[in-house]
Amino acid sequence: MEAELNKAFLTLATAALALAGCGDGAGGGAGDARSQIRIVGSSTVYPFTTAVAERFGQANPNFSAPIVESTGTGAGLELFCAGVGTKHPDVANASRRIKASELADCQANGVNQVIEVPVGIDGLAFIQANGAQPIPLTLEDVYEAIAATPYGKPNTAKTWADVNPDLPAVKIQVYGPPPTSGTRDALAEMILEKGCTTNPEMKALKDSDEDQYKSVCTKVREDGVYVEAGENDNLLVQKVAANPGSVGIMGYSFLEENSDKVRGLTLNGVTPTYETISSFDYPGARPLYIYVKGEHISAVPGLREFLAEYASAWGDDGYLADRGLVASPADVQASAKTAITSLTPVKASDLK
Repeated sequence: MEAELNKAFLTLATAALALAGCGDGAGGGAGDARSQIRIVGSSTVYPFTTAVAERFGQANPNFSAPIVESTGTGAGLELFCAGVGTKHPDVANASRRIKASELADCQANGVNQVIEVPVGIDGLAFIQANGAQPIPLTLEDVYEAIAATPYGKPNTAKTWADVNPDLPAVKIQVYGPPPTSGTRDALAEMILEKGCTTNPEMKALKDSDEDQYKSVCTKVREDGVYVEAGENDNLLVQKVAANPGSVGIMGYSFLEENSDKVRGLTLNGVTPTYETISSFDYPGARPLYIYVKGEHISAVPGLREFLAEYASAWGDDGYLADRGLVASPADVQASAKTAITSLTPVKASDLK
């Protein structure tokens, strides 16, 4: 029965897209197959997409409310790329760009129309409890504190002062994202690698042995100093607030929402704020995305309208700004709207 339903869904989706290409607005042909938009992925993007889903439901009572699940970016893209049909998600939230290898998995499973939509900017914020002794960090400090083998040697640092004598002699305890999270990927690429390559030998290692370079520069400690806090950022806030000596790593939007409990640490002398993130002066600033399955656009009722609702919400004066989303530059917003209307798939040649 499942196979027959999926076959019907695919047939209807193909037919709907063909009609759309001929100027026919038909898009409800597959409504009987699945009437709800299904979205998976990043815990960082989750609150923004949830807010859009709520507004969409209020403005479009004729459509079913979308289902939004927080699975982490990696796990979400894996589900998204698994195939086309009723049992596969329509949209994936991502706190990093899709990888070339993930796009290849999509295409291998028949998902050839992957539409990339940048929805805004977030900051990879380092937080501590309000009232705790400030720990002003640099990229190098973070790398030397939580890397498993900084510069190729076992990490024996116990306190922040062991890493940098200018920092307080406070025990290193860092709550951070798990490997399935796009925030973890951003931590590796934007923070750890950049801290690692302050060392000329590590720069040379990248050219001579990239696998070893990745291990040395991005693998985190497993001795209890770095604690994987899961995909629940609210729980991470609670842990940091309850342990004043600890540091947490999370999206800026959660920091802003919990400013009564935690505050942001400076990174290379820059505090995470809306202004420093929007200008990319803050080292942890990163773009956020949703990925849309083009094969489902005309087959799932309301999907096109949901995307239009998202586009109306991500500007400087949009309601997502109240949720902590930092607006993308005007040209990026314009290209994102074009991606929604033109449905042009992302190219593998543009990805790493």
